[in-house]
Amino acid sequence: MADNSTEILTEKSNNSASGAHQFLADMLLKVDVQIGGNRPWDIQVKSKDLANRVLSRGNLGLGEAYMDGDWEANHLDEFFNHVLRARLDQELKPFGLVAQALKIKLFNRQSLKRAWHVGEQHYDLGNDFYESMLDPRMTYTCGYWQKADNLEDAQIAKLDLICRKLGLQPGMRVLDIGCGWGSFMSYAAENYGVECVGVTISKEQFFYGQEKYRHLPVEFRLQDYRTVNEQFDHIVSIGMFEHVGHKNYRTYFEVVNRCLKDNGLFLLHTIGKNQRKGGVDPWSDKYIFPNGELPSIGEIGDNIDNLFVVEDLHNFGADYDKTLMAWHANFEATWPNFKENLGERFYQMWRYYLLSFAGAFRARYIQLWQWVLSKNGVADGYQRIS
Repeated sequence: MADNSTEILTEKSNNSASGAHQFLADMLLKVDVQIGGNRPWDIQVKSKDLANRVLSRGNLGLGEAYMDGDWEANHLDEFFNHVLRARLDQELKPFGLVAQALKIKLFNRQSLKRAWHVGEQHYDLGNDFYESMLDPRMTYTCGYWQKADNLEDAQIAKLDLICRKLGLQPGMRVLDIGCGWGSFMSYAAENYGVECVGVTISKEQFFYGQEKYRHLPVEFRLQDYRTVNEQFDHIVSIGMFEHVGHKNYRTYFEVVNRCLKDNGLFLLHTIGKNQRKGGVDPWSDKYIFPNGELPSIGEIGDNIDNLFVVEDLHNFGADYDKTLMAWHANFEATWPNFKENLGERFYQMWRYYLLSFAGAFRARYIQLWQWVLSKNGVADGYQRIS
């Protein structure tokens, strides 16, 4: 009797796994992705549990299964381009992630106390690791590839674009909210003769910048943006707004308004989503950018109401695809230097991060915006720079 029961349970389990596998295969065929196919974006399944993990946990299950070696694609970026261009992810609404969605909606995950978590988990991985992946100035944001054919030139073009959009002049004092390793501040000080103050929640970035740029008129502060209370000629925030969270958007813009001189400009450089209800990617939230959240145009618009005039809005999200692929090439080339310390699971995680984001930008699933804002409107109108 016991043996017969075991056989029945095994058969039911196999039928369930087979049904889930077929359901996943049918979904992927809708976007021209085959399980076991030989094209670069087709996937190879190495575990019978993959389908159940994906159907029950969405991208969190898909990403964790990839980290565990349960599936592979020769060109992971192209797999995600196919899936996200067709918005296939929106057809999966795993019940297991309802609690996370409620948590994001109800709680302030980016409070003053929790804001430091992303610095500790992500940005403090090690300066040597980021030096090996990024350009010489360690610019960890989207490059501007309009006239560039390599990562270094694309990042310099982006930094110069920002300086020109702000109209920087010698002697000006500029605040950089989320200054990273100091790429913008050093470039602006060297090429436009300005003084800069940068705030970061990463200890590694803080100590790196203090040491490397001690010869320049730039000041690094280990400080949350909410505690800044002095005025500047202009303000920039490059790739930091993704860590603010919708509960803090209004506070963020009130801080910028408070710290910006009446005739100054604020440039906001941020990744954004196409719809308000786009949610938070659970895999990225758990493994890459804890408590991160992408804004929509509408959310930014709501929260600058009666604080700023929108002078310019520039989308060059397609350039982030090229930037991420360049970072990935550097990561692969230098991985042998970090393999022993970081391990195979980290390698799988980081590949998934870089290539899935590249595919998302290629599919235009997410965007990269530069907003230029003024407090009272530029007299005679703002002249757009490109």
